[in-house]
Amino acid sequence: MHILVTGGAGFLGSHLCERLLSEGHTVTAVDNLITGSLRNIEALRSSERFTFIHHDVSNYIAFDGPLDAVLHFASPASPIDYLNYPIQTLKVGALGTHNSLGLAKARGARFFLASTSEIYGDPLVHPQEESYWGNVDPIGPRGVYDEAKRFAEALTMAYHRTHGLDTRIIRIFNTYGPRMRLDDGRVVPNFIGQALRGEPLTIYGDGKQTRSFCYVDDEIEGIHRLLMSSENLPVNIGNPHEMSILEFASIINDLTGNTAGTVIQEGKRIEGDPQTRQPDISRARQLLGWEPKIDIREGLTRTIEYFRSISA
Repeated sequence: MHILVTGGAGFLGSHLCERLLSEGHTVTAVDNLITGSLRNIEALRSSERFTFIHHDVSNYIAFDGPLDAVLHFASPASPIDYLNYPIQTLKVGALGTHNSLGLAKARGARFFLASTSEIYGDPLVHPQEESYWGNVDPIGPRGVYDEAKRFAEALTMAYHRTHGLDTRIIRIFNTYGPRMRLDDGRVVPNFIGQALRGEPLTIYGDGKQTRSFCYVDDEIEGIHRLLMSSENLPVNIGNPHEMSILEFASIINDLTGNTAGTVIQEGKRIEGDPQTRQPDISRARQLLGWEPKIDIREGLTRTIEYFRSISA
């Protein structure tokens, strides 16, 4: 197939392009490089089946030739990024999704939307299954990301129902691994960066808030299976193994040999930060035969090695 990936130079997008190329597909990556990096796709650019286009998909996407699938992964994805680029985040979720859907419709291509667990907001249902509508503050600072993705899902389903477009929607939960930016503000690079510098890990809030971390290889496998399926409704892809941030910090310190411990800053919990986050992956298991395989300690060991290599 010929597949276009928006956000193809980002963390997840670059891993996805790599996987699609390994499957024998031709891949065109589109990225405006606000948060993505050419370094993420450097190894791919020698392939004759890979093309990179520097473009903001919030503007019209000019593309000639046949396409079999459009995968829309463009968007700032970490809080520090979408708080720095709130309007761009809303635009890529709305206009970028519209333009990507329009391209898929014009080419008769399958459309795949990368949505997020953040559409559940600070959930009142635990764990979160796809039928849950969420608890989102639309005017809070994080609302720019949450509502952009919620709108993108609604627009995708509108194209599916109105135009008969073949669509997929994935709700991605916390994912980590190589090619994350050390300064992207999320807990994995934050903790690993501090640990490698021999600093205490900073925990905002009381540390009892929970997350579920999925290694990027597992996430990409779930994405690929959903792309090749016939499922049109949203599917959670994430690791259901839930742990507190305190537990997570302890594992990071153990794996890095950091003896500086942790420092808790209860008064500095990020506004709107969810207290719990755990996917119900029953639909992924049933429809895709998918569940994560890589243990948290193995995945973190690989990620720590990557951060050591880029910090050397």
